[in-house]
Amino acid sequence: MNIFKKLYCRTFQTIFRIAIPILPYHEPIILHNNDELVKILQDNNVKSVLLVTDKGLTNLGLYNSLVDTARENGIKVSIYDGTVANPTTKNVDEAVKIYKDNACSAIIAFGGGSPMDCAKATGARIARPKKSLGKMKGILKVNKKLPLLIAVPTTAGTGSETTLAAVITDSETRHKYAINDFPLIPRYAMLDANLTVGLPKFVTATTGMDALTHAIEAYIGRSTTKDTRKNSLEAVKLVFENLHVAYEDGTNLIARENMLQAAFLAGLAFTKSYVGYVHAIAHSLGGKYNVAHGLANAIILPYVLKKYGRHIYKKLWQMGVYANLFDDKTSIEAGAKIFIEKIEAMNKSMSIGTNIPEIQEEDIPALAITAEKEGNPLYPVPVLYTAKQLEDIYYEVKNG
Repeated sequence: MNIFKKLYCRTFQTIFRIAIPILPYHEPIILHNNDELVKILQDNNVKSVLLVTDKGLTNLGLYNSLVDTARENGIKVSIYDGTVANPTTKNVDEAVKIYKDNACSAIIAFGGGSPMDCAKATGARIARPKKSLGKMKGILKVNKKLPLLIAVPTTAGTGSETTLAAVITDSETRHKYAINDFPLIPRYAMLDANLTVGLPKFVTATTGMDALTHAIEAYIGRSTTKDTRKNSLEAVKLVFENLHVAYEDGTNLIARENMLQAAFLAGLAFTKSYVGYVHAIAHSLGGKYNVAHGLANAIILPYVLKKYGRHIYKKLWQMGVYANLFDDKTSIEAGAKIFIEKIEAMNKSMSIGTNIPEIQEEDIPALAITAEKEGNPLYPVPVLYTAKQLEDIYYEVKNG
């Protein structure tokens, strides 16, 4: 990367790092059950609420008890369940119409990262009816209070219940982009492990690795704080201790609760300290080929960590020691390599592959440009890479 581009990126990132203590972050208030959630709606005088979810959760009937509790208390619930993986601008338009047609005044995001992203973007369009989602792409372009937003995660991975980001795919161009602004942080998050018990094993695996990716990228970046480092370390430890247990025994509520906590902590960390090139690459693949985000992150993560090399050895070693993957007598380089090996071993133990065959070689230059534009200057990555340098990672991820 030329010196002027590098200077611009690092200056941009430094300004944001300095500003972290004065920026209007807020931590969602944790709720534990349907009664608490409905009480919040009542306290906010909500008579009609939009629940944003997906068809899979409708088929499972996972939100039925919540809807019943709300309706028993005189609250009308309208449901939008058309959200797809990598939610689209069309999804958001459909949800906005239901919200307006039913005179809603609050939104419940129910599901994994996709319904949450869709719900946040829906809230943004309600708050900014004259502004397209494309015009809100990037940082601090919503700048207006959303309707009351309550997040109910049914997977332990995205951390979207804590974050200021919504990732949306343009229905026409298939371009995937992030909207980042403080009003997108949900006011409340209901963490109920019972909602995650029925998750398929592969979803448990890939969403759990998504949480791990958030924690790692937040920790190894250059915009950490004492709190984000603490949250990242604890999240990494919880994932290594609980993910495989939850994968093997989906009814283990302790492991499920710990994974929800890991996802929440990792979300708190990366919403302040941001992510890195793992996410930039994963987003490009989600937009182009509809590759599930958690799966993409899980596969890409070891490749990017290896490319960073010695620049992140000490931080990988610190995480490994904290997670009890090895003791502090292990050398920094050896520990860092063990840490990456543990990630690869966990992927293998949960039948997550080592490559993404959907990648077409002729698409790689354009994909790399997309990732480079997303990552630079926003993500405070340990090492800055050009699009040409990122192409190497795409080839590795394609071939395994």
